[in-house]
Amino acid sequence: MRRIEVLAYPDIQLLDVSGPLQVFASANDFKRQAGEPAPYEVVMVAATPRITTSAGLVLEAAALPTHGGEIDTLVVPGGWGVNAACEDAKLVQWIASRSRNATRTASVCSGAMLLAMAGLLDGRRAVTHWGRCAEFARRFPSVRLEPDPIFIRDGNVWTSAGVTAGIDLALSLVEADLGRHTALSVARELVVFLKRPGGQAQFSQTLKLQQGDGRFDRLHGWILENLAGDLSLTQLADHANMSPRSFSRRYREATGRTPARAIEEIRIEAARRMLERGQPVNQTARRCGFGSEETMRRGFLRVLGTNPRAYRERF
Repeated sequence: MRRIEVLAYPDIQLLDVSGPLQVFASANDFKRQAGEPAPYEVVMVAATPRITTSAGLVLEAAALPTHGGEIDTLVVPGGWGVNAACEDAKLVQWIASRSRNATRTASVCSGAMLLAMAGLLDGRRAVTHWGRCAEFARRFPSVRLEPDPIFIRDGNVWTSAGVTAGIDLALSLVEADLGRHTALSVARELVVFLKRPGGQAQFSQTLKLQQGDGRFDRLHGWILENLAGDLSLTQLADHANMSPRSFSRRYREATGRTPARAIEEIRIEAARRMLERGQPVNQTARRCGFGSEETMRRGFLRVLGTNPRAYRERF
């Protein structure tokens, strides 16, 4: 059996812990149902026997192993308590020491900060929750931080992005251990993607547009429902009850992009989702309002650096 140790500490993010745990547990269930032995021994460890998560749920944990003994994977989750955990010299030293006994070490969300404190990410590529990227870059300049990916593997160290990305990471670990068939079976049981589609970005263009002051949230919802319709500047301004000039100025102030650029991004994201579900390119171009395959192809090349047909084959 592969021993998986999941570290816990006060005010940890519950889903950072439970997401990966459930992936490994479901892999065990799948193998048992097939008449095979469970491949994983999953243990939650902590400095104290009871840990209260930031959600208020209390978890029971085994003691931190204080001696040698090889393990397969050490998983370090994140959460609101990570800053205090980074100040715990004994805990940071334990992570550094325990990782030397592990075949691989992984972090979920802001747990990457603990790996960085332990010196495990120096000179490596890494990712963390998008909301902590600026802080992380200031605190750990020796780490090659990449803000967009869902997860990154650099040698035997894996880091993942925010919260649910821990599930993506764990599924990838299962696939590496047990093969695609088992990982896909687990993903189906949990009703999640085996490999999250798209460019593996942490959050979508639509979510980016919603980071403004909220004035145009209703408009964005209307756009998504009318991608194949007339989304000219005049139509958008009318729907927002503004003059075209006033709308164009205020929209750019709120979202940081022109209405035309935003429409293209929304259409491309919608097209990506359709292509990922296997929809034909010509039908996708029509339903997403591009007018022609060539127009969609130019947009894909400009924004994603690939054409729709290649994108569809890949995802």
